[in-house]
Amino acid sequence: MAVISGVVTDPVRAEPVLTDPVLAPPRSRVERRRPAWLSVPLRFLLPALIFAAWWIASATGTVSPQVLAGPPKVWTAFTELASSGQLVDFAMASLVRAAAGVGIGVTAGLVLGLLAGLASLGEELVDSTMQIVRAVPFLALAPLFIAWFGIDELYKVLLIAVATIAPMYAYTYLGVRNVDRKMVEAARSFGLRGPRLVLEVILPSALPGILMALRVCLSISITGLIAAEQVGTREGVGYLVTLAQEYNRTDYMVLCVVLYAVLGLIFDVVVRVIEKFSMPWRKQVAIR
Repeated sequence: MAVISGVVTDPVRAEPVLTDPVLAPPRSRVERRRPAWLSVPLRFLLPALIFAAWWIASATGTVSPQVLAGPPKVWTAFTELASSGQLVDFAMASLVRAAAGVGIGVTAGLVLGLLAGLASLGEELVDSTMQIVRAVPFLALAPLFIAWFGIDELYKVLLIAVATIAPMYAYTYLGVRNVDRKMVEAARSFGLRGPRLVLEVILPSALPGILMALRVCLSISITGLIAAEQVGTREGVGYLVTLAQEYNRTDYMVLCVVLYAVLGLIFDVVVRVIEKFSMPWRKQVAIR
């Protein structure tokens, strides 16, 4: 036999035979954490760069005001609406419509997702219909909803509800189906049955998927809100968009985009707060 770099070679069998390996001493792993105060500036870094590029492009004339109004003109439009009180009225009207539609759609999707995920009978009764709802674009239902419900508030709220029910159903269904069966059996062995089993074991285990569904639903609700407020509306950000299009006011158009963005940020903050208090363990187990 010959020894080559810690490997014994047998000349008869011509096969290498490993000797005892020499283990390297373990290296200490020191976690380097960023300072907590640095998180906020990092979150606003990219939006600040986009805002600066927008301001420079409009100030230098690279982008025409007829194509995209600059920040000073948008600020002027903001102060005009704020001083007249219309800004708060329009923003609150849109917020109430979105909240009502999301509340109905999320509640219905959550209940249907639980029914389909917990029992095979519920899946057989619900899943095929919900897959049809998910496959049909909710914007295609807008003309039918106008014919059925008119152009009042009911139409707007129901359109947003239909837009959000399918994502909530899908994520809830998958979250319930992915709950560890051993955990459920262990809970049953301790006497948990029926609603207590669902509320104390299944729902907390499926909570990450449900909160992700809520975030998706809130994002989709903005799209539904834009479509709903284009018809028969005298209040709301969508009505402001319509006026800006009629008078070709790009400053008001950009302001409406900013208002929708702020509305989306409010929704995201709400979900983050819910996530922080309902899943306090998630921060400790995240690999970041």
